[in-house]
Amino acid sequence: MLKMDCFNKNFNVNNSDIYITAEIGINHNGDLEIVKELIDQSKSAGVDAVKFQKRTIEIVYSEDVLSQHRDSPWGTTQREQKEGLELSLEDYKEIDSYCKKIGIDWYASAWDIPSQDFLNNFNLNVNKIASAMTTNIEFIERVASEQKPTFISTGMCTYEQIQKAVDVFNNKNCEFVLMHTNSEYPSKEENLNLNAINTLSNKFDCNVGYSGHEASVSPSIVAAAIGAVSIERHITLDRSMYGSDQAASLEVHGLRTLVGSIRKLKYILGDGEKVITDAETEVAKKLRYWE
Repeated sequence: MLKMDCFNKNFNVNNSDIYITAEIGINHNGDLEIVKELIDQSKSAGVDAVKFQKRTIEIVYSEDVLSQHRDSPWGTTQREQKEGLELSLEDYKEIDSYCKKIGIDWYASAWDIPSQDFLNNFNLNVNKIASAMTTNIEFIERVASEQKPTFISTGMCTYEQIQKAVDVFNNKNCEFVLMHTNSEYPSKEENLNLNAINTLSNKFDCNVGYSGHEASVSPSIVAAAIGAVSIERHITLDRSMYGSDQAASLEVHGLRTLVGSIRKLKYILGDGEKVITDAETEVAKKLRYWE
């Protein structure tokens, strides 16, 4: 069950569990066995949810793009490559059943309205708007009308564009978390600008998470430490596998390091009150110069 606290504006990130999503995306390469292996690894790492991407190829891409040459495991055109990466309704039914069986949430970012309708075949707890769709007002109005808590990515977006999306969700009275991100794949660490997490939170009076596309683990841990209420990271079985997102993804050991470090933050950061522990008192008896 989705932990809803991260959508609450009064959520105290230092004293609560941060919602962590392992983004499988299209790194499954159309193979349901890879999907299940990635779900298993995500579950063992302790994430809260896994995430996918759903597209209607003919809507998202023009025929000119789809007819272009592209070598892939599925053929020599963009169409064959993109169709090869799409999972079917039966695949998603299997994913839904498998996630319920092992006890992990799943959701997906739709890239068009029919794909959003497709996802409503399943009783998902949350929606996700990808950065590429955040400026599509018709689409975000459709998502907000569902009244489901929604993660909204802000990559490639200006303040004005983010404001329009926020206004839609506020007008629909739909809970949301903005997700700060840099939409480069992989992102250079000097371009991550993690301080924007608190800038966005203050400017739009909402909770903000972080969707990372960097190759390393530490920026996401820093993001969680400075106020991100949710963390999303792409995952892969092997960064050398075929696919445009693999290089910006974490392998299983990196995912486990990330989750373990984030789960310890609430204990490491504490409540901010200066206290002297009992053990410190005993050390002071031995070492302190007493006035």
